[in-house]
Amino acid sequence: MENFDRQKHWEEIYQTRELKDVSWFQVKPETSLSFFEKWNVPITAKVIDIGGGDSFLVDHLLDLGYQDISVLDISASAIERAKQRLGNRAEQVKWIVSDVTAFQPTEKYDFWHDRAAFHFLVNEEDLSNYIKIAHEGLNPSGILVIGTFSEQGPKKCSGIEIKQYSEASMTDRFTPLFEKLDCITVDHKTPFDTIQNFVFCTFRKLKSI
Repeated sequence: MENFDRQKHWEEIYQTRELKDVSWFQVKPETSLSFFEKWNVPITAKVIDIGGGDSFLVDHLLDLGYQDISVLDISASAIERAKQRLGNRAEQVKWIVSDVTAFQPTEKYDFWHDRAAFHFLVNEEDLSNYIKIAHEGLNPSGILVIGTFSEQGPKKCSGIEIKQYSEASMTDRFTPLFEKLDCITVDHKTPFDTIQNFVFCTFRKLKSI
């Protein structure tokens, strides 16, 4: 996997598969949306969805009145599909084509959401870069929500290896730059009637130490 081209892999996925034909498809991402309510994220908050691809989270956030939404994905094809679906509403969103481990935020976010992108990072350099970028990209006391496959979840996704997490291993990974607020496990039912177990952890940014 040393020569694995992450961007090429995801471009091929989004160019060859319909949204309903991928395991992460959700008509309404209820778990993700629940965090906005649980943590009282105001509609004026600067929100970024990491690995958002062409998920429907952005649609629902626009419906709820959120005014400052960014969607980052490594695949330009995924973002283009989302833009086409949203039509004129796409102009209300900031679209970022980037590998998150090379992302250089130009603004500070209040709420950082990542459902199923982080677990694709399997080497230490990528993991460390992600956490550093998230910390630098969040406002003081900003909220970070990460959803990954749990230790009871799949070991591979879209043909590539992933890294499973528990509440303990997720917490260890993000401290001391973040304070854990909460962790839950969730069963996601795929379009193929299979179950994938996720762990979602919420963290608050701490000052640099």
